[in-house]
Amino acid sequence: MKLTIEKERLAYSIRMVAKAMGSNSTIPVLSGIHINAASDGVIFETTDLDTSIKHIEEALIEEQGATVVPGKLFTDIIGSLPKEAVELESFGEKLAIRCGSTSFDIATLNAQDFPKFPQIIPTRSLELSTAQVTEMVKRVGKAVSRDVSRAVLTGIYFEVKDAGLTLAATDSYRLAITKGSIANEPSAPAPEDMDAIIPGSILDEVGRLSVDEEAVTIGETENQIIFQFGSTTLISRKIEGNYPNYKQIIPAQKNVSVVVETEPLLTAVRRVAIVVKNASPIKFVLHADTQQLEVSAQTPDVGEASESIPAQIDGEDMEIGFNHQYILDGLSVAGATTLLFEAQTSIKPGIFKSIGSEDYFYLTMPVRLER
Repeated sequence: MKLTIEKERLAYSIRMVAKAMGSNSTIPVLSGIHINAASDGVIFETTDLDTSIKHIEEALIEEQGATVVPGKLFTDIIGSLPKEAVELESFGEKLAIRCGSTSFDIATLNAQDFPKFPQIIPTRSLELSTAQVTEMVKRVGKAVSRDVSRAVLTGIYFEVKDAGLTLAATDSYRLAITKGSIANEPSAPAPEDMDAIIPGSILDEVGRLSVDEEAVTIGETENQIIFQFGSTTLISRKIEGNYPNYKQIIPAQKNVSVVVETEPLLTAVRRVAIVVKNASPIKFVLHADTQQLEVSAQTPDVGEASESIPAQIDGEDMEIGFNHQYILDGLSVAGATTLLFEAQTSIKPGIFKSIGSEDYFYLTMPVRLER
């Protein structure tokens, strides 16, 4: 194998496949990057057996061939090189890396031991704009659980139904939902219904990697999900199991509705949260008579803080406590200048949602306030 590629394109290619490098794998070859110099360009592949990524990049191919380089070592080396053309040449069980006056010779792994990239034909697929995917994933991503003992909750529920797209995520303490329509050409058939539990980290990675592309194609088989954008293909296992019926925890009634501007509320929560330590909650105090929403917090041996902002309050006065980080997470991705906050009692969930659309829904459980 012998090829020449611009350093920036090489570094970009490594970033595109880095997610699937099995850095903690007990199988050495899975911690590597498979590099294949082919007639139509250089192909980079990584896999941890659950996720596989392939990216194709243009390069000057002088001699075809394949090798596997240690992923972290290769990444560190390429990151240190100047912005010049990089020459890669394999010989024996080593790879020569040349860039300007800099050279490395590194040990390689056997390309024959690297798993073949999955050849999968999806049973159904649809195309979405990358902007839509990125924005919708951002709205629900904070609510994805990090508890691997409850694997289903580490995923995002992805549903296509009646030409609409719904994403939902919950970690049992909060629930985020976003809905959008799927844009189709008038003459095109409606997209097929689809539902899957996709690892949250994978959807987040797809949003990050596809930012330079206009569209992403999403396909599925019985147990795998396939993303294609530009010259990159990412294949991941779907999470098995049944996603919780999250609709059951949404309160059917409300005793108070509050229309509030997002940025002033977010700023107030950030300020007040400075005195929050340990498990101390922040408190929303709704004053219907003065049409003010007061945000406050108090931590023994630290201090207390409060800030009031104007709001349109319809309903009774109420005090309700929340985990301040959950509120910050929800407000920071709302994507709306004004939100509707709804609550039933101080011991039932509080809900933030967009006004006049289903773009954004965020429910968080309350924290019991000490009297």
